[in-house]
Amino acid sequence: MNDTLLALLAFTPLVLAGVLLIGLRMPAKTAMPAVYVVTALIALLAWDMSFNRVLASTLQGLILTVSILWIIFGAILLLNTLKHSGGITAIRNGFSGISPDRRVQAIIVAWLFGCFIEGASGFGTPAAVAAPLMVALGFPALAAVVVGMMIQSTPVSFGAVGTPIVVGVTAGIDREGITEALEAGGYTWLEYFRLIAAEVAIVHGIVGILMPLIMVVIMVKFFGANKSWKEGLSIAPFALFAGVAFVVPYMLAGVLLGPEFPSMIGAMVGLAIVVPAARKGFLIPKDTWDFPERKSWPDEWIGKLEIKLDDIAGKAPISTLMGWVPYVLLAVILVASRTIDPFREALQSLSFGWSNILGEAGVSGSIEPLYLPGGILLMVVLITALLHRMRIGELKAAFGESSKTILGAGFVLIFTIPMVRILINSGVNASDLVSMPVAMAQLVADGVGGVYPFFAPAVGGLGAFIAGSNTVSNLMLAEFQFNVAQQLGVSTAMMVALQAVGAAAGNMIAIHNVVAASATVGLLGREGETIRKTILPTLYYLIFAGIIALIAFYVIGVTDPLMRAG
Repeated sequence: MNDTLLALLAFTPLVLAGVLLIGLRMPAKTAMPAVYVVTALIALLAWDMSFNRVLASTLQGLILTVSILWIIFGAILLLNTLKHSGGITAIRNGFSGISPDRRVQAIIVAWLFGCFIEGASGFGTPAAVAAPLMVALGFPALAAVVVGMMIQSTPVSFGAVGTPIVVGVTAGIDREGITEALEAGGYTWLEYFRLIAAEVAIVHGIVGILMPLIMVVIMVKFFGANKSWKEGLSIAPFALFAGVAFVVPYMLAGVLLGPEFPSMIGAMVGLAIVVPAARKGFLIPKDTWDFPERKSWPDEWIGKLEIKLDDIAGKAPISTLMGWVPYVLLAVILVASRTIDPFREALQSLSFGWSNILGEAGVSGSIEPLYLPGGILLMVVLITALLHRMRIGELKAAFGESSKTILGAGFVLIFTIPMVRILINSGVNASDLVSMPVAMAQLVADGVGGVYPFFAPAVGGLGAFIAGSNTVSNLMLAEFQFNVAQQLGVSTAMMVALQAVGAAAGNMIAIHNVVAASATVGLLGREGETIRKTILPTLYYLIFAGIIALIAFYVIGVTDPLMRAG
């Protein structure tokens, strides 16, 4: 079988997932088992993977599934705990004090608060935290998931304290070989690595300025009574102001400090500027926008969690500040767990893992229940129960409701993540073929030639669509992007940066991210509806990043230490 036919075959699981979820609007619980079976058959019959490796990859996927379900459970549990403690009522009241306009609320909760949670934690946590919080504030569940998925863009490359760059890029390219070449020319790996981080921050910053506006416009168009783009565009001055308030400190941190803190610093500075401005009505239009009346919402907008939230426990009111304390604690503990070594090591000391599953080299999985955001969310829940003086019965009710919600997500992810791991692990096979994601990327590169830089972000996005992770996309494809840059004689650092930017954008349509976010608001079965809407901002992101790439390479002529050393 020739390379082109093999590459087209590698695309089959993704095309099938798209047709079933988006074209036929099939729920993921029906579509993803079929996609898993097709992927396994292609791996066994066309890629010549051993049955043992396919099975090991499936088991690895199941271990990862448990990790993701642990995070989702923690996020839902925190929300249900706040529902029963009266914290949600306090938060809701506090937001009406900032602005009753849902567009403003979406920008503050999803964009700024969500970006902070992404910077601290990553791994889909912001959508899992922000989506149910927006539902609690009165957003339709589908709108909350769509808006929550759009957080999975600009901040993602520097999510989880820079993991996609620190781990994904460093381990995804031949660091030893590059270091040797750099040192021969009088440069260091650190200079090269910091340049990649800076270029990622600059490209994201330029493209990301418009993300709050796009987020609001899509929300208003699809979930407003008038289905009007105009009502979204009327808040453009405030949305652009919020975009700038985030991306300027974000870019400066990326250029000056490296990859660990841009998303957190951008979000903290943004919140400090935007919230007081919103309170004063700065740049906010006179028309206050809201969703239509709840009784007129179509069934597909409403999740199971929504119905429960209408029945908020009657308790003595608590202050807005006390309502927000759990989310502040969550942010503080997440940052501490990623930056304070003794604390991190203590949390990581409890670990369950399986190395070289079924004897397959490099196929390993582990769960660190305390270090994962799920464990930290559980800590925050227990502290909240004490601070909000909850009764045991209320806490038990929160646990019960959260456990029921998690079951549906578990079924879908049991097929989705193992499918991903088969694709990623397919590079070890009896026919000595490259892995399926690399075969897809090579098909794109061979087909477009010198204009490849325009498509480089899309290749990264494809990797994230498959894996649901910027980090994993970088691990899979950074070396491939590096090699293409060398063949074209352009900056390898910039090409790897474009990979990281595209991989961040691809998270907006990654199937298992959508499933995870949907699960937190009881909206399983509508994944195709979400992806149909989030594909618009994804295309915006990839196209504009591609245009920046062409300008950088062929107009400005960017270079890097490796080119100068050579």
